[in-house]
Amino acid sequence: MQQHHTSVASSSSSPSKILIPDLVSHCTFKLRNNRHRKQATVECKRWLFRGGNLSQKKRDAFHGLKAGQLTAMCYPNAAYPQLRVCCDFMNWLFHLDNISDDMNDRGTASTGVDIMNTFWLPERHRPVTRVGKMAKDFWRRTILTGTPGMQQRFRETMDFFFQAVTQQARDRQAGVVPDLESYIMLRRDTSGCKPCWALIEYAYNLDIPDEVMEHPSILALGEAANDLVTWSNDIFSYNVEQSKGDTHNMIVVVMQQEGLDLQSAVNFVGDLCQQSIDRFVAERADMPSWGPEIDRQVNIYVDGLADWIVGSLHWSFESERYFGKNGLEIKKTRTVTLLPRRVESAPEASQI
Repeated sequence: MQQHHTSVASSSSSPSKILIPDLVSHCTFKLRNNRHRKQATVECKRWLFRGGNLSQKKRDAFHGLKAGQLTAMCYPNAAYPQLRVCCDFMNWLFHLDNISDDMNDRGTASTGVDIMNTFWLPERHRPVTRVGKMAKDFWRRTILTGTPGMQQRFRETMDFFFQAVTQQARDRQAGVVPDLESYIMLRRDTSGCKPCWALIEYAYNLDIPDEVMEHPSILALGEAANDLVTWSNDIFSYNVEQSKGDTHNMIVVVMQQEGLDLQSAVNFVGDLCQQSIDRFVAERADMPSWGPEIDRQVNIYVDGLADWIVGSLHWSFESERYFGKNGLEIKKTRTVTLLPRRVESAPEASQI
């Protein structure tokens, strides 16, 4: 595997720029925003930083992340208490993502156990990690109004998330690039989208029967939304990840499997993203009916998935996570200048 890296890095014809696909124009869903955004963002950051001893650099990164903006665009009609919980979860998930990037599979697994015990046994479990204590705090608020079905979907999908992130850590340590099919299956769980879909139910006080939530049509809509959010994220985050030598990215997988150059792989993933938006639109037009009241709630849920698709696309350029301060310029030109590879050795090796 190492040899593959050196050949890419040393090639004199290595590209210095990539052109990213115009997914924003392809997505015609209405972009909405929550009127409680500012208040939720301020309160949530206070909650996140409390007792965390975060360095100024980490605090600045969280300000630049703009997770509150993402939450407000993805849950635009949520009332303040629900928006606040969703915002806390989103910031917590990004925080967890950042620390899990530096963990080996054992570290990821033990953190996962601490957090999952918090979700399964909120009354009894005393979390030992800071992320576990934060999880207990927002989950305590979630279960006040979340239905049993919503809580079950949230816990199960968080469990899948930890299993997938642990597998990702193993792959990273071994320098393994999975095949496309395996990668897609794993990425649907490492994305953390599925628990966010459960929070759509929570955010709008929906009580949709389990058999409706498990209907192939509803699952297909959730999967199309997950694929768009996740695969477009792989395009947007590719530059930062390639500079760190991270291989858990669809572009890397496609280059290796299809034998494509970098720009062709970006275009390939871009086409898949456009197809996932088209899939969502087609699936939505073909939804069955379960009667007036359930249909009303299902429509709110599916609107929530559409908000996630359009909200995540626009947020990716407003956040500083992928493009620094150049996001809005890149949104216009779609041209990304590649960062140099960092020279430091992989941090995982020292933790094994």
